[in-house]
Amino acid sequence: MVTFKKAVFPGKYIQGAGVYKGIPGMMESFGGRGLLLVTPSMRQMIGDNLKPSLPAGSMIEVFSGECCQMEIKRLNKVVQDNNLKVIAGIGGGKTIDTAKIIADNAGLPIIIMPTIASNDAPCSSLSIIYSEQGIFESILYQRSNPDAVLVDTEIIARAPVRFLIAGMGDALSTWFEARSCARNGAMNVCGGRCSLTAIALARLCYDTLLKYGMAAKLACEQNIVTPALERIIEANIMLSGLGFESGGLGAAHSIHNGLTALEPTHAFYHGEKVAFGVLAGLHLNDASPREMHTVYSFCERIGLPTTLADIGLCGVAESELARAADRACAKDESIHHEAGEITPARVLSAMIAADAMGRYRRDQTENMR
Repeated sequence: MVTFKKAVFPGKYIQGAGVYKGIPGMMESFGGRGLLLVTPSMRQMIGDNLKPSLPAGSMIEVFSGECCQMEIKRLNKVVQDNNLKVIAGIGGGKTIDTAKIIADNAGLPIIIMPTIASNDAPCSSLSIIYSEQGIFESILYQRSNPDAVLVDTEIIARAPVRFLIAGMGDALSTWFEARSCARNGAMNVCGGRCSLTAIALARLCYDTLLKYGMAAKLACEQNIVTPALERIIEANIMLSGLGFESGGLGAAHSIHNGLTALEPTHAFYHGEKVAFGVLAGLHLNDASPREMHTVYSFCERIGLPTTLADIGLCGVAESELARAADRACAKDESIHHEAGEITPARVLSAMIAADAMGRYRRDQTENMR
């Protein structure tokens, strides 16, 4: 069987201050009246600033908070009953994922505008389905990537800095997972082999995080847009989005999926759990001491989790952690793109080792003060 290299991209990517004002015109160009799915926090801004200029017949719906079957069913009916022509998803990762699903179900164009840079969902052609309780259930693939992605850097700069940091955790996985897929000849997310373009974008994502991550964090803490923040927003959203989908996934995201089975982790963002998955993946793959030090140091500086306690699992029983390891190793999980035979026992050991290293480094730092 011949397997081709394959890469996918959104139709348009537009980033800058004030780009949200272009949503009405873009909706018009994609068919006219549409549904704007927004988070509760964005309802007032969209209603006050955009509603008067939206195409006639457009509707604004507030997202329930979970990308689950019940919410998808509700919104499918709204679209069908009102004969809408375009969908716009405005908010965080789960809002965006839900908007992509309902647009795909209806065969409509989709416009995405993330209001936080907490993950790489905006550019991708897949969505993560959760239960109503927030437990990972499955990945759903759409027929194509979003028609347009608008990234308003002023809006993102006003969001709590924790979202940006979580986005860096998600983006941190991009290089390591794409590298594993390329080395091991594994399939990427879009059903092909990793291209030169994908691996280069994944590496650029990693290098950008290391170079500009701290400066971007400081800028976001002051709610200001700087060149460093612009670069990290692009890394979190576009470079990571293109890199993971066309490069491929590996251990970090599977370990994230496993961790969602443990209720205390539900208080933590996707990228925070992925970051711990990156560290566990380094132990799983026998990373060099130099690479291990670089990644742990980055997480420590930025404020990403380096221990199980950092994701709500202080004193977690090994039997509970084993349950997460079992889930991470499910048959269809991307962790099997890693080298060698992947077993729950190996993954459990990697998570314990990642936590032990994180605690050791923290203790050493405290002892030096």
